[in-house]
Amino acid sequence: MPIAESEFILNKDGSVYHLNLLPDHISDTIITVGDPERVPSVSEHFDSIETKIHKREFVTHVGYYKGKRMAVISTGMGTDNIDILMNELDALVNIDFVTREVRPQAEHISLRIVRVGTSGSLQADVPVGSLLASEHAVGLDSLMQFYPLVETGLEIEVAQGIQQALQLPYRPYCVRGSDLLREQIGHDMIMGNTLTCPGFYGPQGRVLRLDLRLPHLIEAYQNYRYQSAEGEFRLTNFEMETAGYYSLGRMLGHEVLSLNAIVANRATGEFATNADQIVGDLIQKTLDRL
Repeated sequence: MPIAESEFILNKDGSVYHLNLLPDHISDTIITVGDPERVPSVSEHFDSIETKIHKREFVTHVGYYKGKRMAVISTGMGTDNIDILMNELDALVNIDFVTREVRPQAEHISLRIVRVGTSGSLQADVPVGSLLASEHAVGLDSLMQFYPLVETGLEIEVAQGIQQALQLPYRPYCVRGSDLLREQIGHDMIMGNTLTCPGFYGPQGRVLRLDLRLPHLIEAYQNYRYQSAEGEFRLTNFEMETAGYYSLGRMLGHEVLSLNAIVANRATGEFATNADQIVGDLIQKTLDRL
């Protein structure tokens, strides 16, 4: 059955509603960044750029790097924007824009999506200036209250443990990212488990004029441990998008990896004076390994 116009919204030119992209605009390899101003920092390395499109916080450049076609897209901050991004990227390759019907499963296209972003470390041994590949992501946001995410036994147990440690009235969600992409791109980076927070201040333990409901929140993040047959699980860093990427990627059938440039360390109180250089190093490694 065709998807109703109110559910699958297209612009007057036939492009998907928020990203403003047509199916021909996208490639199967996509780098995402949060900051729209960071898109040119990636595309400046391209051999050529064929498309530049900008709508709201979603800036897209499509071009070629060493002969390979790829796109770089900005998302803004938060898993609410990742909900838009992932659903509309999937629609570009797995929904027929003319008939408004989902393509048969046999024709399903799996995208390779790599988030390149900044992050704060929670542990003293994950230093400022390091690069971290997220093995798992734990979402403290409510996005997965609205989707039928299937988690493994380990993921459920980790999420339950974090709920108890933080005294939360709801269970977070935990999702593993793409092993394939992590081995390809992040093999020499720190392997970590990323906490995705629904805000930059209170959820990340920052106090300006408002006190925290849990005054020792950062310590609770830092001290959480879960022992399994695979070893010890701890939270290494936090940011605001990765869990949204990993959960939607799993459900939609895409390979997704989050790479983190560590620009702050909450355990030692350090902040990078050369954050742009750290991000630039991560961008170059990502491009060369994709």
